Amino acid sequence: MFKKIGAVALSTGLVLSAVSVPVFADKPESPGKGKGNGYGGKKIDNIIYMIPDGFSGDYASNYRVYKGEDAVWDEHLKGMFTTNSANADVTDSAAAGTAMASGVKTNNGVIGLDPEGNELTTILDASEEAGKSSGLVATSTITHATPASFATNVESRNNQTEIARQYISGEVDVLLGGGQNMFLPETEGGNQEELNLIEEAQESGFTYTETRDELLDSTDIDVEEGEKLLGLFAEEALSPELHRDQTVEPSLAEMTEVSIEVLEQDKDGFFLMVEGSQIDWAGHANDAAWAMSDVAAFEDAVEAAIDFAEQDGKTLVIVAGDHDTGGMTTGSGAYAGLNADILNQVTATGDFIATQLNEDRSNTKEIVEEYTNLTITEDEVQSIQDASDAVLAINRVVSDHAGIGWTSTNHTGADIPVYAYGPQSEKFVGFYDNTDLPKIMANALRVNLKN
Repeated sequence: MFKKIGAVALSTGLVLSAVSVPVFADKPESPGKGKGNGYGGKKIDNIIYMIPDGFSGDYASNYRVYKGEDAVWDEHLKGMFTTNSANADVTDSAAAGTAMASGVKTNNGVIGLDPEGNELTTILDASEEAGKSSGLVATSTITHATPASFATNVESRNNQTEIARQYISGEVDVLLGGGQNMFLPETEGGNQEELNLIEEAQESGFTYTETRDELLDSTDIDVEEGEKLLGLFAEEALSPELHRDQTVEPSLAEMTEVSIEVLEQDKDGFFLMVEGSQIDWAGHANDAAWAMSDVAAFEDAVEAAIDFAEQDGKTLVIVAGDHDTGGMTTGSGAYAGLNADILNQVTATGDFIATQLNEDRSNTKEIVEEYTNLTITEDEVQSIQDASDAVLAINRVVSDHAGIGWTSTNHTGADIPVYAYGPQSEKFVGFYDNTDLPKIMANALRVNLKN
């Protein structure tokens, strides 16, 4: 059934793309009930914006094979959107995040500013101005491009120390991810020249957590009373899901659940952005097993969000990647076919596997087979031993066995699917630009996106 719904959404896209999207509406649209999506015109209080960084339609296709059944988002497919930035056909995450947060195109590398350098209002800002609470969650450093695009304004995405400073002086109520180094002074091994932003955060009302157990014990924070939550669970980014120490680092789903539990205490509602950051990094590395395992971790977080939305009845959940990474294809290589399920047996990223090779790579067959459960040929062994980039060579061999191809190690300009669940989710049916998404959200949430 979900395939039929998706086909209708896509086939009508060219017609619907010509319809303008209002930034603010005085009245909601007339109610209309759709499968699993509640009443179209029903008032919503909360938005959960789920961004699988680097994820596109082929990731969705391969993940379906990897999982062995439909993903939780498949039946909620609504349409597709374009992703170009203001100065390039292929966007980076900063420009894409800014467009998806503010509804305005900007240049690659820029966060929260238009091409002329003017500060932009985001859907998170507009929600805060309407009295709602807000949160940002990521598996990268929390100061990385996508989360930063929702709450900060900097000329360069690389200025993560300034992003951290703006977070602590800003309005966001929940910040969860990696990146302790961006908040600590150089005297304590961090990247801030002098400031200890963790101490400043605690002095200004943040509860600070740095382990999974501490996070799970932090759900009694009262955002109505001005209390906030900062969780930084690694010095830099969190671990890939394949390597995550479950006793130390929380899963993306756990961070999502705690964020919801804290933010839902606000009677005026909340806005929450959750990013599965490392799907993108896996795409850059052409690492199919890393990509699929992190998509699985992201799906667990989406399930948590939809479970809450089902019970709450006033929450809209949107799932939309910011761009494609790697040009992943479905069916490729010497083992052409849909074999992505074999990636369930892979237990390490290609980067980790490469670190286990000895200096002359004579143990290639033994090591690769140990961590992938594959039987690789002598030609494949030779291709890894001769490669200038052993990581990429290992990943290409594993991808070939899985029937997954790659056209790039960078971003591509592919159109991206958008999925939505909850009241007014039908507003996402059609073919859009990435700048339309926050405008639709603002309309549904009845907040004023001023740009």
